[in-house]
Amino acid sequence: MTYKKNLGDYGENLVATYLEEKSYKILARNYRKPYGEVDIIARKDKLIAFVEVKTRSNNNFSNPREAVNFAKQQRIIKASQAFLIEKNLTDYIMRFDVCEVLVEEKELNYIENAF
Repeated sequence: MTYKKNLGDYGENLVATYLEEKSYKILARNYRKPYGEVDIIARKDKLIAFVEVKTRSNNNFSNPREAVNFAKQQRIIKASQAFLIEKNLTDYIMRFDVCEVLVEEKELNYIENAF
């Protein structure tokens, strides 16, 4: 595995644990379609959170959340719609979150309703 993949997996594992501690149930990880991917899909009551995780070793150049631009958001939205239809979960409330993981700073910044 590459360093970048290992770093990403590390961040996603931290966020999945964080969500479980907040009483979310992880429904899927790395849900992929040809037109997009969602890192973590989690449910709590009647809410399904589609979470994009951005992990960086440090915050020297920019905030990780800045990498979730409009095009990336559109790909996540398309994949999330496919997931809801595929799993027959269309009566749930959707929310799009972004979580920044900064490894050196040991910081996790979870942003609800990021877009």
